[in-house]
Amino acid sequence: MPVPPGFDVDARLAALVDQLQETGALTDPQWREAFLKVPRHRFVPDPVWADDGVRGDGWMVPVGQDDPYWWENVYADFALPTQVDDGIPEGEDERGRYTTSSASQPSRVAAMLEALQVEDGMRVLEIGTATGCNAALLSARLGAENVTSIEIDPALAEQGRAALHAAGWDPCLVVGDGTAGVPECAPYDRVLATVAAKRVPYAWVEQTRPGGLVVTPWGNDYAATGLLRLDVGENGSAWGRIVGDAPFMWLRSQRSAKGPWSDHVDFEAPVRASRTTVEPALVAEAGGGAEFVVGAMVPGLARALFHAEDGSGEYTLWLYDTAGLWASVDYVPGAEKYAVEQAGPRDLWEETEAAYRWWQGRGRPGQGEFGVTLDRDGLRVWLGAAEETVAVLTEHR
Repeated sequence: MPVPPGFDVDARLAALVDQLQETGALTDPQWREAFLKVPRHRFVPDPVWADDGVRGDGWMVPVGQDDPYWWENVYADFALPTQVDDGIPEGEDERGRYTTSSASQPSRVAAMLEALQVEDGMRVLEIGTATGCNAALLSARLGAENVTSIEIDPALAEQGRAALHAAGWDPCLVVGDGTAGVPECAPYDRVLATVAAKRVPYAWVEQTRPGGLVVTPWGNDYAATGLLRLDVGENGSAWGRIVGDAPFMWLRSQRSAKGPWSDHVDFEAPVRASRTTVEPALVAEAGGGAEFVVGAMVPGLARALFHAEDGSGEYTLWLYDTAGLWASVDYVPGAEKYAVEQAGPRDLWEETEAAYRWWQGRGRPGQGEFGVTLDRDGLRVWLGAAEETVAVLTEHR
């Protein structure tokens, strides 16, 4: 692709890598060297997608390489949407509604790669080829012969393959469902997912040699997604903790329901009214231990929080799932109790409050004090050195 006159790719790439190092996202000299070998513009397609600033209605429009926006953002520390609506834009005038693939934010990429703790000669399975940029970085660090990458979307897989080949790297690329891994090339020393999992597939553990690592974004619709690093043991199980933030899109088989929160609330349903002494925002503090526990203990939960625009300090927390269950809690400053309304066969607020009380009764532990064990029977979330069970998820896929 032609580079615009006056645009110094080497200088822009070096400046981006320096920025990653200065912010602490990139600390390993060998990964720094790998980043300098992978010009990002060679892996970002034409077009990318950006908010429609003209209409300002939340839809996205394509932005090509002939627009300065494309070049300026390719070498900035931003994620760039590279596909919308699974490749078929849903809107009029070819506008896109939902991002379904992206060129990940470089600082997030660097943190994930360093979390792998790779050594020379290690074999890595990557879940989610997409643009091919991450596979290129792995190839630059470990050699393409040690990299296997799988992509579920055939169009994205071909796009990534072409970009990798043009840049001089030919790792093993597979088109298929990444939740099954690539067993024919196993075992691997490391498995890295560049998509988030609500239920971590056990196949990733099965295909990792004992002593190896599985690194994946992990979370649910309620709690913030964290970067989970699992050590694989001799007995077929793996265990570990969240080692950082990792806001990534979900595996396609584990996606959240589309649409705004209001699509999942039946405002005409009969409600049960009650009151609570728990300030609703406390159960939803982003990145906190309470949020983590509620997300683990209350399956299928999602939320939306709305503050009053009149400066009163009032707000409403909505809790809902995608099966018609919902609860709302109204906060009023200075009140001793807050109004609760619920609909459906489950009492979502009581479940949420019980999880919060559990967390509160154990000294308000932070997210980093929790761990995860994954084996053939499912995934278990636990707390502390005694590994007290918080929740058990038995479905792997």
